[in-house]
Amino acid sequence: MGGASEERGVSLASGCQVAAALREAGHQVSCVDPVAGVMPKEDEARILAAGISGEDASSGTSVPGAVAAGLRAANGVLQDADVAFLALHGGAGEDGTVQAVLQASGVPYAGSGPAACALAMDKDLSKRLFRDAGVATPDWMVGAGRGDEAARRLGLPLVVKPVAGGSSVRLAVVSSAGEAEAAAAQAAHPGGEAMYERHVKGREFTVGILEDEALPVVEIEPVHDFFDFRCKYEAGMAVETAPARIPPQLATELQSAARRVHRLLRLQHFSRVDFLVDEAGRPWCLEANALPGLTGNSLLPKAARAAGIEFPALCDRISRVGMQAGLR
Repeated sequence: MGGASEERGVSLASGCQVAAALREAGHQVSCVDPVAGVMPKEDEARILAAGISGEDASSGTSVPGAVAAGLRAANGVLQDADVAFLALHGGAGEDGTVQAVLQASGVPYAGSGPAACALAMDKDLSKRLFRDAGVATPDWMVGAGRGDEAARRLGLPLVVKPVAGGSSVRLAVVSSAGEAEAAAAQAAHPGGEAMYERHVKGREFTVGILEDEALPVVEIEPVHDFFDFRCKYEAGMAVETAPARIPPQLATELQSAARRVHRLLRLQHFSRVDFLVDEAGRPWCLEANALPGLTGNSLLPKAARAAGIEFPALCDRISRVGMQAGLR
């Protein structure tokens, strides 16, 4: 958990809550931050008490070097582990880098492999696969400095976001080509790429996948115009209904599409797939999350709870499927 990304604070909160849930389920747990090594118990307690913070370790950090150093510092713990439970979000934790290091080191881990993580993290590549497979996804363009062209081709308003990123960090909904240019410059910083995406007006849903089975659909109703960082992580900023109060036919359609995306990207063990349903009732797939949020109040745990799986049981199940995969 933790690591070097703009989602570090979310990851720390996820990791500490997962650790507590795994201990409740009877596991012995050590917490490892890939940029700092093994985390002391007092730091776990502090993070649990504080909840999600805006802590960001990405600025001024050499991510590959930092991750390598942190994992080397925790090598003894990792080599003794039955399984590594990954609660990393963004950056080297979600793009397959840490997974590749663990795989090369012979450490079993829960979740998707390096290639699948890289595909899910890159929204341009994953949307190309969705389109080619017939999964509806909003039209898009990539590349900062193309605000005028994006406005002409995709219409206004526009969604502008990083090609690789999560938690709605540096995501904006803009109403002019000039705003799109400024938002794209922000989305592409530092050293990334920006994506312009056609804005779909409608209801937002998400579907969790657990061991290739779709969990109940969750509807998200944010206070703001879209599900931004504050709406995701601040209490009272969104209503999340699990299971969603929608016709069974729509629920089945969303679950079927989520399973298809999960398999298309070669995701494993668990994931979460996000959708918008437009005013005509047509679902549009936005993205897949190889390592979705894992606090007890996050969307995947809420969906699992709606299926009768409490948070400790969910974490236990994920850890065991990861361990079994490592034994094969």
